[in-house]
Amino acid sequence: MQEINLRELYPDVYKTDTFLEVTDEVQEVFLADERAEAVYERKMYRYKAQYSLDCENGIENAILHKPQTPEMALEEKQLREQLYSAVMTLPKKQARRIYARYYLGMTVNAIAGAEGADPSRVRDSIRRGLKRLAKYF
Repeated sequence: MQEINLRELYPDVYKTDTFLEVTDEVQEVFLADERAEAVYERKMYRYKAQYSLDCENGIENAILHKPQTPEMALEEKQLREQLYSAVMTLPKKQARRIYARYYLGMTVNAIAGAEGADPSRVRDSIRRGLKRLAKYF
């Protein structure tokens, strides 16, 4: 069993030294993560990636946009399902208007023109629908 300092791993959460005993396997995971991070930083320095922000060769995207983790994908899927079920509780016309506005990117005037309705009515309907959706989140 080895001790780790949680303040070194999570400086935002732990403001003082907090020691915790962990197994050798857990300690090895932390060390492997540190080594991988050091390799990543060395690679970015070696290929002068720290100066490439206006180069547009994709290196900055690797730094700025980390790949999506399985947890993030699961959370996104659950949020999408929640949103879909919340939209399904709305009246058909409101759901259709919200879908057209935010999923299809249509303007309020375009939706009103397609339905033959007044744009102010469409705008109010969307606003009321969004208000009802806010209760779910």
